[in-house]
Amino acid sequence: MNGTPLSRRHFLGMAATVPLAATGALALGAGAAQAATNSAYVMCYFTESPDMLAANYGLHLAVSTDGLQWTPLNQNAPVATPTAGSLGLRDPFILRKQDGTFVVLATDLYGTDWTYVSQYIHVWDSTDLRTFTGYRRMKLHDMDTHAWAPEAFWDAGRGTYGVIYSAVNDSGHNVIMINYTGDFITAGDPQVFFDPGYDVIDGDLAVGVSGVNYLYFKKNSTLVGARSTSLDPGSFTEFSTAVSHNGTEAPTLVKSLTSSSTWYLWGDTWDPNGVFYAWQTSALSAGTWTALDQKTYTQPLNSKHCGIQPITTTEYNNLVAQWGTPTWNRLKSYNYPARYVRHSNFVGRIDEYAFDPYTDGMWKLVPGLADSGGVSFQSVNYPTRYLRHYNYQLQLDANDSTTAFAQDATFYRTAGLADSSWSSFRSYNYPTRYIRHSDYVLRIDPVSTSTDQADATFYVGY
Repeated sequence: MNGTPLSRRHFLGMAATVPLAATGALALGAGAAQAATNSAYVMCYFTESPDMLAANYGLHLAVSTDGLQWTPLNQNAPVATPTAGSLGLRDPFILRKQDGTFVVLATDLYGTDWTYVSQYIHVWDSTDLRTFTGYRRMKLHDMDTHAWAPEAFWDAGRGTYGVIYSAVNDSGHNVIMINYTGDFITAGDPQVFFDPGYDVIDGDLAVGVSGVNYLYFKKNSTLVGARSTSLDPGSFTEFSTAVSHNGTEAPTLVKSLTSSSTWYLWGDTWDPNGVFYAWQTSALSAGTWTALDQKTYTQPLNSKHCGIQPITTTEYNNLVAQWGTPTWNRLKSYNYPARYVRHSNFVGRIDEYAFDPYTDGMWKLVPGLADSGGVSFQSVNYPTRYLRHYNYQLQLDANDSTTAFAQDATFYRTAGLADSSWSSFRSYNYPTRYIRHSDYVLRIDPVSTSTDQADATFYVGY
């Protein structure tokens, strides 16, 4: 199954013929004392995979110190799940409120039924993103439609919060609506916030950037920006150059915490389903973006439609302590960074993310079977099997407890041959050979050329 049948774009066409977040930007002016010490990021998301084996419509969290390489929390399992409405969520969003605590919003939708009508969104409160309290649904409108991709911001001029979301109003197409709320329990009457005359979903705001507010959204499977010097409904006008990678949606603007001028734009794809791409600009006002090399960032496994919020070092450490880091890893190819190490029919290879079964690409790097100073690659979904070389090709075999197997399945992790910040893996019993890919199949070979070195270099992440 590819991403197309799962996409809102497909349905809307019939119905209406990333160191890094708008979430970070939305918090500008809110929790000012907190913002001064932000040094890391938290991401919220839900999960899907090509054949939907990873589909989970609860609230997932990941953390990052640079906003590029992400660590899923709670073993990539949800930390909260809706108990009303559809009993599932999509498009979660985290806002740090004026008092420094958090509110979590999400679309009320389990799965991919784009005809599902919901006038409500899911809401949780949290002081620390370790506990989620006060779960409720907040009603936004009375229309016979949805309330997709809710986000919130502090409107200092009005002294209240605005909640934006996509809904089909009497125009017959999706527009971005807004309701104002002081407590995220009850909302004021809905108003049209942005309607350029064509279908728009997934609005994401950056508020108060050098006196300008920026709204990014999905337009015809591309990401486009509008801007306004006010936050008044109807005041935004489109200005940016569209960016996309095949079918792209769910923009997320993220301001770098280490560069005053650098911004990132994340986008989620529906074709292929669930692959994040990221772009960078040194001037949000320019409206032009440069695609980042996929070597520079790694999304959480099977993550979809993220929200990203800056957090403090203490909050980062507390989240890791509360939820833990994964007991498994994924390995990304250096020169084919869209591809990850996996087994397929018990053959070791690199394939493009995302794939199912997604567990084929999850590994436990355990002490080497022949030398605990090395590592062995234990399969997560076939835990009695390990990657070992046989006739120099890597395959996934059951451990027969022989000395030969232990040696064939043991490797020494070294600094990456093409990039010392990455990793390479030297064979225990053929020490002149390293794990590398050739025609996407994994084997152990001598390494001499720069191409060989790139083939033998991997990023060990999640």
